[in-house]
Amino acid sequence: MQPSRPSRQHRSFARRPDQIARVRELRQSETESEEVAWRLLRALRVQGFKFRRQHAVGPYIVDFCCAKRRLVVELDGSAHAQPSQARHDLQRDAQLKGMGYFVMRFPNGMVLEAPERFVSKVLDVAWSRPNVFTGEL
Repeated sequence: MQPSRPSRQHRSFARRPDQIARVRELRQSETESEEVAWRLLRALRVQGFKFRRQHAVGPYIVDFCCAKRRLVVELDGSAHAQPSQARHDLQRDAQLKGMGYFVMRFPNGMVLEAPERFVSKVLDVAWSRPNVFTGEL
């Protein structure tokens, strides 16, 4: 019989319980474009790109993240066109860039109307980013 290991109270030591709860909530209330994008990005696993949805990166929760390539994919609705939101997005993107991430932003409509183009653009950047674990492209 193996000795039992003590169970952790939280899934990750790097994330706060309130952040984990918010991530779970966002996953349950995804928009149509997020649902389509998730299906498209999950299909990229066969090419070696594992994306996570509603993933916590530092103090932020990003729509999609490929940790292996430090690539963040954000979907923007009409609210992101507001000047105050655009400023917030620029600041957030700068913070993520400072953590080593490359941020791609797409309008919701692109995912729904041109899914092939969406996937093509994501793949172009993903292939150009080095693997953070091995340094290989």
